[in-house]
Amino acid sequence: MKKIAILVANLFEDNELFYPLFRLQEAGYKVDLIGHKAKQSYPSKHGQKATSQKAAKDVSASDYEAVVIPGGYSPDHMRRSQDMIDFVTEMNTLGKPIAAICHGPWMMISCCDVTDKTLTGFYSIQDDIKHAGATYVDQEVVVDDNLITSRTPKDLPVFVKTLIDTIE
Repeated sequence: MKKIAILVANLFEDNELFYPLFRLQEAGYKVDLIGHKAKQSYPSKHGQKATSQKAAKDVSASDYEAVVIPGGYSPDHMRRSQDMIDFVTEMNTLGKPIAAICHGPWMMISCCDVTDKTLTGFYSIQDDIKHAGATYVDQEVVVDDNLITSRTPKDLPVFVKTLIDTIE
């Protein structure tokens, strides 16, 4: 069974974590929630909680087909964890799909060379994307090599469908 990692950290956007989680499970993937620590409960922006199954330091990119980076403010917390940065960097080195939505490209910028890539994300981070050397576009989903990006929860259906199409 193919495995997908979804990163989790404080202040994630609820829909951007749970929608991909359930859709990927429905499509037959084993999905692990990966946090800075294992079995840690992380609060969302809206008060829900998600508990990591594994710690980033204990997983290997070779065990996963892809990684999903939800938005909200969690990517800012994720990139404070060297273990989480190392995991996503390893995914990128292996050329595996990295799918980020909303503020998720913040984590991509910390882990991947996005120079000359085309990305999207929540409009307020377009300057961050541009300053990292990428081109920002306002589209529901953008695929550039192994990087998949979307803007907001309203883009989730096409975001997750694009990820599934990429890994199948």
